[in-house]
Amino acid sequence: MAGVVFPSGATMRARAAALLALGLCAGAAAGAGPSFDCGKVKAGSIEEMVCRDDALAALDRKLAGVYAAASKKAVNEHPPVLKAEQRGWIKGRNDCWKAEDRRQCVDGEYRQRIVELQARYRLVESTGPVYYACNGDPRNEVVATYFRTDPPSLIAERGDQTSLMIQQRAASGAKYRGRNEMLWEHQGEARVAWGYGSAEMRCVKKPPAPR
Repeated sequence: MAGVVFPSGATMRARAAALLALGLCAGAAAGAGPSFDCGKVKAGSIEEMVCRDDALAALDRKLAGVYAAASKKAVNEHPPVLKAEQRGWIKGRNDCWKAEDRRQCVDGEYRQRIVELQARYRLVESTGPVYYACNGDPRNEVVATYFRTDPPSLIAERGDQTSLMIQQRAASGAKYRGRNEMLWEHQGEARVAWGYGSAEMRCVKKPPAPR
């Protein structure tokens, strides 16, 4: 047909390559977002903050992966605690809109939840259990298993009670704190507080039981 110019084969290949590159860039951008659909979030919500912040979006993707791994281990959990807790965690994260520093609050919520799941469902390497006898009484025992999370954590057991503790900054040794519990270990000895307002106990490592 007169007046119609068809693109050459080279031009068509160049255009196809350009379209492919654009598609790959769009896919990469989509992969950089959080695990949920940012097109469905409300303006001004915590979810929107996560969608707009690359670092928070990365934490959300990491949590999604950790949660999926935990779900496989919790498949026979009765009652289904994991799902209920995750719904509660999402509500707690969204309550960060009340915080003075919203971003810091959201960042902290993600990091703590990731650690909780990795430790509770044994998704990372661990050391222990380590047995501590407290206040000179071998029967007053605290058992700690240490996990290579980020930050490091431990799960301590005393009687029929369990506490997840996360490592805190300390001048010396390794200090871990849970909801109402604390374990501060240094050179094989530990100071342990168990329960709100409780006095600290002096604890020493017990030698491993003979095999």
